[in-house]
Amino acid sequence: MSVNEAGVVRLTTAGLKARLDQGEPIALLDVREPEERAFCAIGGFATATDLHIPMNEIPTRLVEVRAAAEGKTLVVYCHHGVRSLAVAHWLTGQGVRDVANLDGGIDVWSAVIDPDVPRY
Repeated sequence: MSVNEAGVVRLTTAGLKARLDQGEPIALLDVREPEERAFCAIGGFATATDLHIPMNEIPTRLVEVRAAAEGKTLVVYCHHGVRSLAVAHWLTGQGVRDVANLDGGIDVWSAVIDPDVPRY
């Protein structure tokens, strides 16, 4: 785990899995499009809040993101980690704290952590 110049934590899939397995309260923010979300998602963790807001809707739903992230680490993810990194930077610039980007996105999650999550 490392922090970039914008204050966004770069979280590996193994790091996220370990934190979820330990029961850490996490808010998972999926910023992919609805058709991507319909195909697969990261889920099934009792202490994780699951939030799906496509990237282009984030600015108008900032209040919802803040509420979901209250008292939790906010882990933003997409397919490969590019869109989520842009969103994580923007959220940090809006004063949202404890924001992490999932390195490699759901694609690496599927390949390394949970092969039951379909890849596309």
